[in-house]
Amino acid sequence: MSTQIISIPPTMGIREAFFKMKENAIRHLPIVDDHNTLVGIISDRELRRPNWVDEAQDIAHVYYLDNAMLVSDVMITKVHVVHTYDTLNKAVSLLLDNHIGAAPVLDKTENLVGMLSAIDLLRALKDSIDQQRKTK
Repeated sequence: MSTQIISIPPTMGIREAFFKMKENAIRHLPIVDDHNTLVGIISDRELRRPNWVDEAQDIAHVYYLDNAMLVSDVMITKVHVVHTYDTLNKAVSLLLDNHIGAAPVLDKTENLVGMLSAIDLLRALKDSIDQQRKTK
């Protein structure tokens, strides 16, 4: 889990969100309100294959729009989350069952405390395998 959270407000323009992902080499951005409450998420998937683009529009044009379209216009609001008290198995199932590459991690008070990615889960699996090999 990454605890260095890069989050954005729902009022950010999509162009700015796109460049925030690019400059930080991340694929998912949790969207939080003024109280650090998770209100949505946006991924590079929404920006690469936007379903909000009219077929007549050129996607290249959309990427170079000014920030007239906001993150709140395209964010996913039904966010699949992991809690700090969830098991590794539950986290793996969440990502697999929902075909998602990452999920925000919330603590007991529903505050955003991290992001869990499929890469994090693969690292945990590798560590577990390595540990098992050492004990044999």
